[in-house]
Amino acid sequence: MEVPTDHDILLALGDDLPVGVWIARAPNGELIYANRMLVEILGAQPPDRCQLGASERYGLCTREGARYPETRLPFMRALSERAVVVIDDLAIRHRDGKRIDVRAVSRPVGDPITHVITTVFDVGREVAAERSRVDTEARLRRAQRFEAIGTLASGIAHDFNNLTFGIKLVAAELAANEQDAKRRVALQQIDEITERAATLTRSLLSFTRRGEHRPTPLSMNDIVTAMSELLNRTLLGVDLSFELEAADRGTVIGDQSQLEQVVMNLVLSARDAVRSTGRVVVRTSDLVSHGGSDAARFVVLEVQDDGPGLLPEPAASGTAPDGASEVPDLAVVFAIVERHGGSVEVDSGLDGRGTTMRVLLPAIRRAAATKSRTPAVDLPRGTGLILVVDDDQMVRKVVSSSLSSLGYQIVEAVSGPEAIEIYRARQHEIRAVVLDMVMPGMTGRATYLGLRDINRDVAVLLMSGHSLNEQVQEILDLGVRSFVSKPYSIAVLAAAMTELTRSG
Repeated sequence: MEVPTDHDILLALGDDLPVGVWIARAPNGELIYANRMLVEILGAQPPDRCQLGASERYGLCTREGARYPETRLPFMRALSERAVVVIDDLAIRHRDGKRIDVRAVSRPVGDPITHVITTVFDVGREVAAERSRVDTEARLRRAQRFEAIGTLASGIAHDFNNLTFGIKLVAAELAANEQDAKRRVALQQIDEITERAATLTRSLLSFTRRGEHRPTPLSMNDIVTAMSELLNRTLLGVDLSFELEAADRGTVIGDQSQLEQVVMNLVLSARDAVRSTGRVVVRTSDLVSHGGSDAARFVVLEVQDDGPGLLPEPAASGTAPDGASEVPDLAVVFAIVERHGGSVEVDSGLDGRGTTMRVLLPAIRRAAATKSRTPAVDLPRGTGLILVVDDDQMVRKVVSSSLSSLGYQIVEAVSGPEAIEIYRARQHEIRAVVLDMVMPGMTGRATYLGLRDINRDVAVLLMSGHSLNEQVQEILDLGVRSFVSKPYSIAVLAAAMTELTRSG
């Protein structure tokens, strides 16, 4: 048996190394040695001599895919710089399309230089991890920007809500005492305009709202109608139309803010599909499954576009298509619809043009309640002293004025501590407290707890720019008796105060 020489052992060891090794003679780059791993990384046998054209021949490129400059290749730089050179921006693209990210280290040997030893490392996992980190950081920065925008939007919407609320109550108070028919009509128009503004504000607040929400009977037709102005402003340049044909106004059991988000996300995805030029239709209809008298009824919400196709293939009912995970808007839609016991279908048009996103939600036979307008002369009136607590002077004044017009006497507080001080001194006179939920310093929750320490049975009407959510519910669970969402009408205020003082 032939005993291996030292040279044989070194060659065998070189072929077993997990890195590519290339040794070339200086200055012309004649090949001395290349191990097996180098051949695998290059995807071909290394050249016998370094020469121009190596970048093109071996698919040497930058991380971004550009052809790698010949003068910056490891061998050339090691010779010119007469030092160890580390190259971290090199990739190799094989003829079969496979790409390998590598790190090359070239070390000149001798003085003068006689050889250059180059080692090549496959750093694909390292590069992938770095790309993932960069992508994660970019997503985090985007999320932080969106959160900042949401906070700003919420603050603006809150202030605008208060302004709308003030105008609405002042107009209602004027209308209650107005004898001129034309002026009453004008005041009625002001009330309708403020209601439209309030609807837009509520839509904006619902997108910035956090927390658990509570399902109630809702009309999909009403939700889409209320959002129509906001959607038209969002889809400038797009031909947006509405076909709301669902029976019973498309009544379902659901959370309003989440269903508004479903509508908004579907419409935004359709807008992206038509690229701001094209047609988008929002449609509601009915679907009855087969099954005789026990047939299940569904409200169908469709958003149809005439773009080049949002998703590559239609998806089965109730399941998210492969592309949905790459589209955050649609991932949210699927999650919300699933929580509401519904399903989502995706239809692609002929020749791959146009997409219809279809949401099916269980219908209920009872129509969602509609708002009715109570004539001012029929508003329930009351008596007694009411403590109005709100840091916003305009809101505080219009609420006080409205309550005065309903027959109540008023005392005001601009903060939680002042309200507690007034209530401690006059608790036997005060029949009820109208308390704003969001105030600087001492919040509405803390103020209520302070009032409750004085009188366990204090009658409080809580006001908030938000609908009933978990923050509001938390205060109600502490013992607050009633809640109204701003902006509300004087009729709502009158009814709430009558109920509160009756139980007090």
